[in-house]
Amino acid sequence: MTELTINNHPYASIPSGYLNLMGYVNESQVNGPGVRAVVWVQGCDRACSGCFNPNSWSFEINELISVEEVAQQILSNPKNQGVTFSGGEPFWQASALTQLARKLKAAGLNVMSFSGFTLQELQSGKAPQGASDLLNELDILIDGPYVPSQAINDPTSLVSSRNQQVRVFNPALKDQLNWGSDQIEVHVLKDGRRIVTGYHSSEILGD
Repeated sequence: MTELTINNHPYASIPSGYLNLMGYVNESQVNGPGVRAVVWVQGCDRACSGCFNPNSWSFEINELISVEEVAQQILSNPKNQGVTFSGGEPFWQASALTQLARKLKAAGLNVMSFSGFTLQELQSGKAPQGASDLLNELDILIDGPYVPSQAINDPTSLVSSRNQQVRVFNPALKDQLNWGSDQIEVHVLKDGRRIVTGYHSSEILGD
């Protein structure tokens, strides 16, 4: 397999057609409209103060999984109406996520992503490799880093801090912006681990 460095990041090399994941759940209702799968990628270099998920910062390999396998996992659950990419920073793995998004959209799912980059940054010449391709596949983007001094702390808010924006690229979803960022959801995995996701935390926990 050909190994790809993440946009010249020295931290890790990921085989082409693979993702370096931090976590994954089905049937989330706090990470976008409807019932969704959530894919958390590994790696972010922002180190934002107040980050909900500092375990996702490292670019070292955590779990390598093929795009095809992730797609199969998502599509095998008929309750999943869409998928949300989070992290970590999804756009550092834009090329592989673009492949995944295309497979899922072909099956009728919608695709949303969070990003610490602003839309303007993602559309600039300094954006991570493949950013424009991933943007073209997204139905919704929530852009901008979490800023503690601008925290909203409102269970009805779609975003966590006032600087963030909800970019709806698919008009069909404009009437489905009804999730709450300041809510907690706990998923218990088959091996007994728990994934806590929502405004206050997005991390894999032990017993």
